[in-house]
Amino acid sequence: MLKKIIFVLLIVTSSLMAADLHWAKNYTTGMAEAMKENKPVLLIVSSTACKYCLLLDKNTLHDKRVIKALNSDFIAIRSWVDKGDYIPTVVAQNTPGLPGIWFLYPDGTPMYKPLLGYIQSDSFVRALGLVKDEFEKNKKRVK
Repeated sequence: MLKKIIFVLLIVTSSLMAADLHWAKNYTTGMAEAMKENKPVLLIVSSTACKYCLLLDKNTLHDKRVIKALNSDFIAIRSWVDKGDYIPTVVAQNTPGLPGIWFLYPDGTPMYKPLLGYIQSDSFVRALGLVKDEFEKNKKRVK
């Protein structure tokens, strides 16, 4: 009986831990990880006072499908403008609204112009799939 209880606790604990999005500590460590693993980067520029940033976090970034896709195929970085986090110049100068959702190559080059505002989970999952496919086509670009 004790073995069954321990087994159930391990399953519950691992499923709870798997439900967290793995954010890079900061931009520098995230980009180093992207280069090492040769993965695309999701960089979200946010503000704690931004209604749509908070909606993106509360809904889309807590969706299990989004978490699974990001944790397996991307390096996720979040920079908060009101916390003084580092934001690369090309991103800062070309993000006219928040949240600014960028997809970068591991060398920091933007793959596309930013997505702006709140994006619902279904659309975000589709976007992640398109970005992953495009990155796979151009993966040799950065090594």
